Amino acid sequence: MRALDLTLLTDLYELTMMQGYFKNPTNQIVVFDAFYRKNPCDGGYAIAAGLEQIVEYIRDLHFTPDDVDYLRSLNIFDEDFLEYLRGFHFTGDIYAIPEGTVVFPREPLLKVIAPMMEAQLVETAILNIINHQSLIATKAARVVYAAKGDGIMEFGLRRAQGPDAGIYGARAAMIGGCIGTSNVLTGKMFSVPVKGTHAHSWIMSFPDEYTAFKTYAQMYPSACILLVDTYDVLDSGVPNAIRVFREMKEQYPDFKNYGIRIDSGDLAYLSKEAYKMLDEAGFGDAIISASSDLDEYLIDSLKAQGAKINSWGVGTNLITSKDCPAFGGVYKLAAIKDNPEEDFVPKIKLSENTEKITNPGNKTIYRIYDKKTGKIRADLICLADEIFDETKDMIIFDPVETWKKTKIKGGSYTLRELLVPVFQKGLCVYTSPSVMEMREICQKEQNTLWPETRRLVNPHEVYVDLSDRLYKMKSELLEEMSLKSLQLQ
Repeated sequence: MRALDLTLLTDLYELTMMQGYFKNPTNQIVVFDAFYRKNPCDGGYAIAAGLEQIVEYIRDLHFTPDDVDYLRSLNIFDEDFLEYLRGFHFTGDIYAIPEGTVVFPREPLLKVIAPMMEAQLVETAILNIINHQSLIATKAARVVYAAKGDGIMEFGLRRAQGPDAGIYGARAAMIGGCIGTSNVLTGKMFSVPVKGTHAHSWIMSFPDEYTAFKTYAQMYPSACILLVDTYDVLDSGVPNAIRVFREMKEQYPDFKNYGIRIDSGDLAYLSKEAYKMLDEAGFGDAIISASSDLDEYLIDSLKAQGAKINSWGVGTNLITSKDCPAFGGVYKLAAIKDNPEEDFVPKIKLSENTEKITNPGNKTIYRIYDKKTGKIRADLICLADEIFDETKDMIIFDPVETWKKTKIKGGSYTLRELLVPVFQKGLCVYTSPSVMEMREICQKEQNTLWPETRRLVNPHEVYVDLSDRLYKMKSELLEEMSLKSLQLQ
C-alpha cells in the first residue's frame, strides 16, 4: 500500500462520471455513506477495519503523468479534463468509525463530505479496503471467540487471494484478536508477532523422526513445537517428542514454550490421547496445537468434545473467510448542497427491497450503553446536529416495525458518538493506533456485547434505530417519492 500509487484503483465509471461533472460545472458538496446491510457469517456484529490504509490512500491521491497518459490512451477523456486531473487532490472531510470497533448493519462506517467529483472518485478504493479488512477482522473475532481464551495464530498466506490479501488480511486478523501471524512481511510492516513451527518436509528430510525433532529442538529451545503427524501421531510422533522433551529438560532446566502440533486426523481423539501420554511423562504443561482446515464452528465442536487443544493455527478458512467471502459494503449518496452556505438537502435511494432503501441526510451515530453493565443497548443513527440529554428518558423504535419501542430511563444509560474526524478540508487530523493497540480496542469492544449477540448460531440482533427527526425525514421523502410515482402513472 505504501509503495503503490492507487489513484487508478477505481472503476472506470467513477472517472467517466467525474468528466461529466467537470463538463457540467457545479459547486455541489455531497455526503456519501459507506455501510453494509448484513453481518458476515450470519453473525451478530462486525469489526471495522482498514481505516489506516484509507488514510494512506487519500493522502497520496494524485494523478501522475503516467496516469494521465494512460487515461488519454483510452480515447474517452477530453484534454481539458485530463489537464484538470494533473492538479487533482482531495479537499473534503472524512469521518469514520475507528478500527477495532464493533459495528452493525445500516450504520455509516465512513462518511465522506466533499465536492461531488472528489467524493465519487474515492468510492471504489474505500469500499475495496473496508470490505476486505472488516470481513477478515470479523471472521477472526469469531474464531477467537470460539477458542475461549486459547491463542489463535493466523497462517493463511499461501491460500490468500494474492499478496495484498495475505498482508492486509493478516493485519485484519490481528485486529480481530489473533496472537500472531506466520506472515513475516505483515510482522515487519505492522510490528505484530510472527509465529511458526516447521513443515512435514523437515521431518521427511532427516533419516528418522527423532533426529528431526532433536535437531529442531536444539536450534529453537525456547520455541519448540514439534509436528507429530508426519508418520503416526500416537505410535511415533508423540513418543519421539516426549523423548526429545526429556533430553532437552536435562540439558536446559528452564526449557519452556514446548509442545506438539497435530495437522490431520481426528483432532479430538488424538489430542486427548496425546495429552494422556504427555501428562504421564511429566509434560502436562506442553502446548498441544492443532491445525487442519479449522474455522470457528469446528473449533467450537472440538471444544464441546473435550479436545485437549490449547493453541490453534487457522489458515484458509480465516484468510479467505471461506463461508462468507464478501462483506457487502456499499457507498450511497445521502445529501447534497449547491453552495457551502446552504443546508444539506437529503437524498434517498428507493428499492422494492426494504433493506436497500437508504437513510438520507448528513448523519452520525450514537452508541447507547447500559450504565450499570457497560453493555450495548442499541445504536442510534441520527442527524449530525442532533444533541441528546443522558438524564432524560429516551424512546427508541425499530425503523421498519415501528410498533416495537423501547424506553430507556434517563440516568440509566451513556452515549458515545462513533464517527470521528479523519480528514478536515483535505488534511488528515487522525492518528491511527498501532495494530496491537487496535487488537486491545477490539477485545474491549467485544466485551460490550451481550453474550447472546456473540454466539455463533442465531445470535441476538443489536438494535440499530433511527432518531425521531431522521425517521420523519425519511418518511417524508418516501411519501414524496411515492406521490411523484403516482403522478407519472
